Amino acid sequence: MKAAYITQTGPPEVIQYGEFPDPKPGPTDVLVKMGAVSVNPIDTYIRSGAVAMPLKFPFIIGADVAGTVLECGAEVRDLKPGDRIWATNQGSGGRQGTFAERVLVDQRWLHPTASSLSDSAAAAGALVGITAHLGLFLHAGLKPGETLFVNGGTGGVGAAVIQFAKWAGARVIATVGSDEKKQLCESWGADLVLNYHSPALDDDIRKYAQPLGGIDVWFETQREPTLERSIAMMATRGRIVLMAGRVARPELPVGPFYIKDVRLVGFTLFNATPDEQRASAKAIRALADRGGWRPRIGKTFPLAEAAAAHKLQEENTLHKKGSLTGKIVLVP
Repeated sequence: MKAAYITQTGPPEVIQYGEFPDPKPGPTDVLVKMGAVSVNPIDTYIRSGAVAMPLKFPFIIGADVAGTVLECGAEVRDLKPGDRIWATNQGSGGRQGTFAERVLVDQRWLHPTASSLSDSAAAAGALVGITAHLGLFLHAGLKPGETLFVNGGTGGVGAAVIQFAKWAGARVIATVGSDEKKQLCESWGADLVLNYHSPALDDDIRKYAQPLGGIDVWFETQREPTLERSIAMMATRGRIVLMAGRVARPELPVGPFYIKDVRLVGFTLFNATPDEQRASAKAIRALADRGGWRPRIGKTFPLAEAAAAHKLQEENTLHKKGSLTGKIVLVP
């Protein structure tokens, strides 16, 4: 089979594309014919070595995949050849990644694809969808009628946060960098969309949120969180969710933090159990069945151009180029 893989960590140019041995299913494994994969910032961190993980070289990159079951191991239940499925959380924990024509996935990480979704859409919404759902409901306990703020409303996680929060009956404030992105957030149901370049940004957030008692859930997607700013806008017993910023060391204003009973929680999808991720996947399918799950695809590449896809992701994640709105997807 063809695969995109690395034999050492480094820049996008270390990605090779060529023949790779076909994987053989073990008792609980499922062999998947890849229909689409997507690129996430974490994929580039693992490939570059910025996030140190034990990798068995040659290592296939990628966390997300959507496709069709080809073959099932002897102990696999509830799946059969021909079923459409998707998965995330690959390419870590000793598992090979997904950027290949055939992908081996343990049945614990597989989820049925909603009939309304293409493989490209399912792959684009995989990691970001589960991340958003875990943060909102498992960790922040978002409730109907609460007010939520999310930075970067058209980013992969930000877009998923908006769609899930509106499904849950929350009010949503989001930030964007352009009028086009503002319209996208509004199409997903965001109640207030503000340009983060505006000098009046914080005043506008407060003007909306203060009459409601403040922000109940602040979902921070930025790599440099500003906790003093966030805490000042929080409601009593508000929750701040952190899912980015591995090297960030922000100051914590302890007094304002504790007198409001604010909670600060950090999390990563990679720590979530298969059952926790399965609950999130079921919510994604329920939302898709209602027409409310619309992962946006910003750019599609052939699998052979995985290095170019990683370069584009890094330009936008690390260097803030602003040339991407939506997820990067690769197809065979």
